[in-house]
Amino acid sequence: MAVKLASILFTMILVDNYVLVKFLGICPFLGVSKKLDSAFGMSCAVVFVMTLATAVTWPIQNFLLTPMGPDGQLKWDLGYLQTIVFILVIAVLVQLVEIIMRKYMPPLHKALGVYLPLITTNCAVLGVTVLNIDNGYNFVESIVCAIGAGLGFMLAMVIFSGVRKRLEDAQPPKCFEGLPITLVAASAAALSFGGFGGIIEGIFGTV
Repeated sequence: MAVKLASILFTMILVDNYVLVKFLGICPFLGVSKKLDSAFGMSCAVVFVMTLATAVTWPIQNFLLTPMGPDGQLKWDLGYLQTIVFILVIAVLVQLVEIIMRKYMPPLHKALGVYLPLITTNCAVLGVTVLNIDNGYNFVESIVCAIGAGLGFMLAMVIFSGVRKRLEDAQPPKCFEGLPITLVAASAAALSFGGFGGIIEGIFGTV
């Protein structure tokens, strides 16, 4: 069990990184990664929302939307409400995070600006809650997966904030200035994660 949980955690951080491999959550990745403190603050908020959203949506899915009877058959099927319910849960959690940041961390709240409420529609947060269900993870595995996905998001944000800092001092060709060179750098960062698959499989095997 511990090996499987460790495999899920490191796979979500390195192999199936939601930003650099699955290409989810690109908006905050490009919008808030200019400064390290903003990138780290946004990442902490995403980790918190992902973990708490998973802790809330997993029982909602398995006990309210698609509960299973003792015979292994569905009692009823409200799975078509999954996306709506999950987004509502995430929206409530994001409002909670925003209230806390506005009260206790006003500089960070101001730095994140519009990107903080946009966590509500961040496809990475919604994606991890939905994919946990699709992958058939139990509650503990889902929580570990959510934490790994959040830490993977944080890793991508922190690494890319350093890359963008270096880009500010570089002098790319005129046609690559601004967004083009940023996208090229993001592509290079994504390619760098391609070799982690074999490493994780070599350490943990195919769990």
